Amino acid sequence: MLILADDMGYGDFGFCNDGRSQTPAIDHLAGEGTCLAQHYSASPVCAPARASILTGRYPHRTGAIDTLEGRGLDRIGLGERTIADLLGAGGYATGLVGKWHNGALDERFHPTRRGFDEFAGFIGGWQRYWDWTIEREGARLEADGRYLTDVLTDEAVAFLGRHRREPFFLHLAYSAPHFPLEAPDADIEVFLDADRFTTAVSRIYAMVRSMDRGIGVVLDALDRLGLAENTLVLVSSDNGPQMTGEGDESTVRFNCQYRGAKGLVSEGGIRLPMILSWPAGLPGRREIDDLVHFTDWLPTLLSAAGVTVPPELGLDGVNVLPLLQGVPMEVPPVRFWQWNRYTPVGKSNAAMRDGPWKLVRPAIAATMEVAPGDLMIDAALKITPGAFTEISTGPEPERDVSVAGPAQLFDLANDPFEENDLGAAEPARVVRMTTELEAWFASVEADRSRAVVG
Repeated sequence: MLILADDMGYGDFGFCNDGRSQTPAIDHLAGEGTCLAQHYSASPVCAPARASILTGRYPHRTGAIDTLEGRGLDRIGLGERTIADLLGAGGYATGLVGKWHNGALDERFHPTRRGFDEFAGFIGGWQRYWDWTIEREGARLEADGRYLTDVLTDEAVAFLGRHRREPFFLHLAYSAPHFPLEAPDADIEVFLDADRFTTAVSRIYAMVRSMDRGIGVVLDALDRLGLAENTLVLVSSDNGPQMTGEGDESTVRFNCQYRGAKGLVSEGGIRLPMILSWPAGLPGRREIDDLVHFTDWLPTLLSAAGVTVPPELGLDGVNVLPLLQGVPMEVPPVRFWQWNRYTPVGKSNAAMRDGPWKLVRPAIAATMEVAPGDLMIDAALKITPGAFTEISTGPEPERDVSVAGPAQLFDLANDPFEENDLGAAEPARVVRMTTELEAWFASVEADRSRAVVG
């Protein structure tokens, strides 16, 4: 069971923030299970990150490069095989509850066409929490007075009940604490402290509290159904926290001192804890500091399930199950990231890890902007489903990408918060890593050009 939050940063987990938020269910799971401290998303935004964890490949290769479903930029290419495809072929019942965001406005990209036997949720990037619209097995459901997070929890519990006597894969993709910032009043009141939190942060922590309560309900259901001992449960987030706004609407908050946030390839945008529990298969009460990446989960989960990885997939990740089980193994020291709006620009908002060394190409401002028309369509798709039936194919906005800032170099072993740029002191390393980053970008872009997403 893979549980992903949405825009929940490292510092939003209670066991990481000295009690600023309240996540007792997650904290208990982390204390009794395995926690990966140096775990990375594949992207600082949701659609590309989710495409990567579902396919075991870098986002660009899959075709999912941005969050704008109105332009089809969130779509996983039709030639890709998802973990649901592979586990389904291996005899598992597969279900997705919650957020999809890897293909809208075209039934070919619907989750039930991408390996999931069952789907209850929404296909775009977000939904309102009280006035929501979701679908369940093809039928449209309108808000009924329940809070969306609770609806998703109920759907997950129902899936477990239906499939308790067979192997299953459930991807529970909560939308919290993603915008819009809405939560039950009782949860908000817990965090109304103007000396500590803005109004917006109080709502975010309330959303996290409500989601954690739902996770507790789902874990209790596993216990009640006799499934907890042999169910592998994973809990993480898709990317770092949204940090925007001013005054009471500021969402800037504690994030374990990591630099940056959602949207940036700095540590704050891509580094997240991963909590695992599998009493029958993994030793508990452990913290692992080895580098693990979203692309590693597909081969790892297939190995845990006893399903063979087809050799033609061209995976970027590796099977880290031995590492999780306490068997020494070498994990790949080199990993890459890149993201901007619209067509990717390799010298903007890109990064590479090579062991403790991290090279960062800062974001070019012009590549991070979205045209007002696309923003309008993006919101309308959530608020009035059905208002648009085809993706927008108009020209992308013009932008000047000729000026890029110098590459930055950090030694994360001694500087995990990326405070000291060592680029000037290590020019040869900068040149070598920049060359490798450029070669990687050319490779993934070549694959993207072949991805069928139109």
